[in-house]
Amino acid sequence: MSGHSKWATTKHKKAVVDAKRSKMNTKLIKNIEVAARMGGGDPAGNPTLFDAIQKAKKSSVTKDNIERAVKRGSGAEAGGADYTTIMYEGYGPNGVAILIECLTDNKNRAAMEVRTATTRNGGSLADPGSVSYLFHRKGVVVLPKAQEGKDVSEDDVLEATLDAGAEDVNDLGDSFEVVSEATDLVAVRSALQEAGLDYDSAEASFVPSMQVELDAEGATKIFKLIDALEDLDDVQNVFANFDVSDDVMASIEA
Repeated sequence: MSGHSKWATTKHKKAVVDAKRSKMNTKLIKNIEVAARMGGGDPAGNPTLFDAIQKAKKSSVTKDNIERAVKRGSGAEAGGADYTTIMYEGYGPNGVAILIECLTDNKNRAAMEVRTATTRNGGSLADPGSVSYLFHRKGVVVLPKAQEGKDVSEDDVLEATLDAGAEDVNDLGDSFEVVSEATDLVAVRSALQEAGLDYDSAEASFVPSMQVELDAEGATKIFKLIDALEDLDDVQNVFANFDVSDDVMASIEA
């Protein structure tokens, strides 16, 4: 998970300042709208909505846009779209397994765009079930090491979350990633809050059970494929089972 996680974390930081910010914000708003439709418009009683709002706030989505998305999703305001979640499975360069999670109001458009982006970047789509068995649904919380007034250690994170269901704490460089069962996600996130620790994101994710180690050339190819997929409006998340060493990551970033 480390190479993928560190790359994703770096991408998140860059997305706040680069040209993809507006597209990223659109996807975050869509998440809020769907969460409100599924579980109601009160974040206090809808943990999925709470986490979607928190993630949007971290990416500087405006309060007005967040509130309008909640109202559209909950039915308090007209204009909400009928989004459907679709999961595509496939392979990238070097046999890397990929899961592509879409949230769309047009299945045919999503299927065509995902297939085109995948094949143009050295990948191929596969039948349902072909690669999904390589992933487990997990809760993933990412929190920065540098917090107001102190630097957080791995022991601090473990102490706060172990009893709440944390299974693993990964060092991502500037942040920590806490992995748990998906059903323990809210408990882990709440435990961090109770310990006075701020977090960047808390969401259910697909974590690979086995990984493909990539060199710089292989990593560059898979990054290009994932970039192309994430650039699609209907694609919300891309999960892949590659790993990249710190040395390779450093050489690519250089």
